[in-house]
Amino acid sequence: MFRITSHITALALACLPCAALAAEPASDAADLRVISVGGATTEIIYALGAGDQIIARDTTSTFPPEANDLPNVGYARSLSPEGVLSLEADMVISTENAGPPETLEVLDAADVDLILLPETYTVDGIADKVTRVGAALDREAEAAALVADLRDTITAASDIAHARSGDSPPKVLFVLGTASGRITAAGANTGADGILKLAGAQNAMTGLSGYKQVSSEAIIAAAPDAILMMDRGGDHAVADDDLFALPAIATTPAGRNKRVIRMDGLRLLGFGPRTAEAVHELSRALHEGDAQ
Repeated sequence: MFRITSHITALALACLPCAALAAEPASDAADLRVISVGGATTEIIYALGAGDQIIARDTTSTFPPEANDLPNVGYARSLSPEGVLSLEADMVISTENAGPPETLEVLDAADVDLILLPETYTVDGIADKVTRVGAALDREAEAAALVADLRDTITAASDIAHARSGDSPPKVLFVLGTASGRITAAGANTGADGILKLAGAQNAMTGLSGYKQVSSEAIIAAAPDAILMMDRGGDHAVADDDLFALPAIATTPAGRNKRVIRMDGLRLLGFGPRTAEAVHELSRALHEGDAQ
């Protein structure tokens, strides 16, 4: 069993360093040495004013810029237990999709406080992550203020986006990758689906859950008005001409009109402090030429 501290119990538990180091428990939350895993997790910690407690971060934690100066423990889903334990952390705060499970088991056996944040792609989900991190770091007041601000700003951004869309929300296909000409798209229960809803758009891939490869026939039938992609890295770097040359894309409204929107992946899909910015940017891009 993993010893995962919730936002309810975090206040009552002192965070222990790695057992192998035989160090004394940290006496104050402000003294905790934290490894942050997940871009949104890192952004939240900085937004709460606790960035100086982070001693290392994962590859996806690229904002704010100063996070890039921290030691990197690797990709969130393929963490090395040796790399994490060598940093003498008191606590690891991570999104729930961290792994592999074997690494989490090693951390648990070493008595590292492991706080896993549920990923729910809604305003409530963001508020829950902020609240949990605030409780773990004894920054409940800061977390409450941040939650209130994020609820207000994201709701306002979403209201403006829905007003732009009116009764005819644009259909958008989020493309995660195009390896070997096979398109991986986003369905329900994904960050892409969540941000499209907030931005007053319709996910073109109805009936799909998660990120999956989809057939050309399914994409043609979906008839997206626009393609949404992350702006850099791996398959996301496919050139516009190559994207629109794909048979599955070419005959859609998005393909005929050469409509592709590329955005910073962490801001777009992170569901953290910059989500309101992502909603504004996506909405504006979807309605280029409309009255702003």
